[in-house]
Amino acid sequence: KMKGNILLCLLAILISLVSSFHISKTVRFNNRLLSTTVDDKTEVRNYFNTEGFSRWNKIYSDSDEVNSVQLDIRTGHQQTIDKVINWLNNNSNSKKTLCDAGCGVGSLALPIAPYFNKIYASDISESMTIEAENRAKSLNIKNTQFAVSDLEALSGSYDIVTCIDVMIHYPTDKMYDIVSKLGSLSKERLILSFAPKTWYYDLLKKIGELFPGKSKTTRAYLHPEEKVIEALKLAGFKIVREDMTATKFYFSRLFEAVRE
Repeated sequence: KMKGNILLCLLAILISLVSSFHISKTVRFNNRLLSTTVDDKTEVRNYFNTEGFSRWNKIYSDSDEVNSVQLDIRTGHQQTIDKVINWLNNNSNSKKTLCDAGCGVGSLALPIAPYFNKIYASDISESMTIEAENRAKSLNIKNTQFAVSDLEALSGSYDIVTCIDVMIHYPTDKMYDIVSKLGSLSKERLILSFAPKTWYYDLLKKIGELFPGKSKTTRAYLHPEEKVIEALKLAGFKIVREDMTATKFYFSRLFEAVRE
């Protein structure tokens, strides 16, 4: 009789767990359906102007108010930034212009500024852009110009265009348009990063989606490497250098392409 009671208890617990998972999964599915009514651009703008700004401003700084995952992301992102700086920190760029599209808080635009004549940096988030501008003032960097703009609205002509850790916010079909737009702005070189779509990273992403955090984030998109290469080729660029940064929670493929 005792064994029977134990089995009944275990069965009840199992049913409860399955029901909870089903409810949780249903809620996430319904939320996903609702989120599709908001386009990615609007979602990114809203997120990084509100709670997203507070979170990522701490990640992209020296703040101690970060957890172990955020600290790992900070480390990975900085490694990518350092690689780009290493590619560009030479005297041959002293008379050139650089457009940093999706500049965030200025993680790349500010440290690379001394090597260029002029830096034009923009971000879809007004909060991020204001923070980047304030950081430039505190560092007495005077050859940077900041603007609030989404990627599609950018205009002008620059020697080099960079777009670091931005593609993850847009689906692959939209990525083609973004690369084409960035390519139209660049006279010489285009440097961009993206989260590569592999079976391993795809699995990590799916596992992460099963355990969503308490705070809302934007949707994250992985891109097949061959699709990014194709997009660059269609925009008139060929890859001359590449790298990969991978930590526990951050992974980013980096391409440097020149106009053909």
